[in-house]
Amino acid sequence: MTQSAPEEERVVLVDPQDRPIGTAPKLLAHREGRLHRAVSVVVRDRAGRFLLQKRHRSKYHSGGLWTNTCCSHPRPGEPARDAARRRLVEEMGIEAELEPLLTTIYRAELDNGLVEHELVHVFGAVYEGPVQPDPAEAEGFAWVTPEELEADVRARPERYSYWFRLYLREHRPALELRPAA
Repeated sequence: MTQSAPEEERVVLVDPQDRPIGTAPKLLAHREGRLHRAVSVVVRDRAGRFLLQKRHRSKYHSGGLWTNTCCSHPRPGEPARDAARRRLVEEMGIEAELEPLLTTIYRAELDNGLVEHELVHVFGAVYEGPVQPDPAEAEGFAWVTPEELEADVRARPERYSYWFRLYLREHRPALELRPAA
């Protein structure tokens, strides 16, 4: 099951303290750069490799870029963790226990005249098993070591989504989720 069209979905508008102040159509919120709630998931395996997704080129923004395992927006009334769990299954075919890693706010001008202004709840999981991405969501996936990822982001940053580069640059220690002993 894939996400509905961006013009049909609604996002939760929030203030900088993550208090809901209304809803808006997703595409309108991105056109106007309105602060809204989002979720991201960073999956790693037991060896510490990151599971990356290559966004489908037809996505309404950042198509064809490599990014974290999945990202999306909670529906009105949907808790962030539930939205992250739902999208991890819908986008990558993965069910995993999620742990909160960090919350951040960023604003970035993207392609197609859109602006991401998001308060993002980032969750992490340790997972080993099959990955079955929805081909409408992801053109591919890869498991990469932190060293490979950091070297490639330095050499070719344009290949990666703005938000994933931000997580790596500003929140790297928080992404070090390790399996319980």
